[in-house]
Amino acid sequence: MKLKQFFTKRYFKFISNKYLFIALFFAIWMLFLDTNSWLIHRTLNKELKVLEENKQYYQTEISKDEALITILKDSTGLEKYAREKYFMKKENEDIYIIEYKKDSVDENE
Repeated sequence: MKLKQFFTKRYFKFISNKYLFIALFFAIWMLFLDTNSWLIHRTLNKELKVLEENKQYYQTEISKDEALITILKDSTGLEKYAREKYFMKKENEDIYIIEYKKDSVDENE
């Protein structure tokens, strides 16, 4: 009986400690309930990662566009681009567009 009373008093004393309650309350508050909680920081870090990936993508696109702009500043580069992308031609010129069999859609297959 004494042993049982010893453990119950010991655990009760540990559990009823006001500093333990304050520390637990503070930890729960900071992890879940605060405006700068761990959960909010986790979601913000995920959003930051997505935004950094978008930034990297747009930076590569900008560098591609800058390279294209330098090519288009030259009149021969501009002519080549217009012929390839928009199928433009000179006045006395014919353009033939060749489609390969694997590029076209066959209705029987």
